[in-house]
Amino acid sequence: MDVQPDRQLDARPRHWPVADVLAYLAGSWRVERSVRDLASGDTGTFSGLTRFGPLADGGLLHEESGDFTWQGVTRPATRTLRFLPGPGAGTADVRFADGRPFHELDLTSGRYVTGHPCAADLYRGEFTVQDAGRWRTVWRVGGPAKDLLLTTDYERAD
Repeated sequence: MDVQPDRQLDARPRHWPVADVLAYLAGSWRVERSVRDLASGDTGTFSGLTRFGPLADGGLLHEESGDFTWQGVTRPATRTLRFLPGPGAGTADVRFADGRPFHELDLTSGRYVTGHPCAADLYRGEFTVQDAGRWRTVWRVGGPAKDLLLTTDYERAD
């Protein structure tokens, strides 16, 4: 017999809609990321802080810093992205620090799936907003060079 979970026991919405992604992201977030190499079974973690600060063009500068542990070795790690106003109301055009396109982001439903080709590999990302102070990204990276699963939880720090 196939038993399905009772959806009424958990009345919380699975996705929390966001009218304006840039307004939602602005500020500081604590970050916890797990990284799993699906080919080798190796795992790693990242722990740090992400700050979304204002840019002159109305976008946000995403600056992430913390410690990345891989195969027992911990090193400092940073990442910078630009979240610019997107093509639709409340959306974002995400770009690498040097301006190259990364992906679009639309959280008006509270969930968004996107992709990004990187050489012969494909990054497939799912963004899920859980509430006003928590959201998650899950990136599945597959191709000849990589076979990874990256899960990142964000919790508002300010």
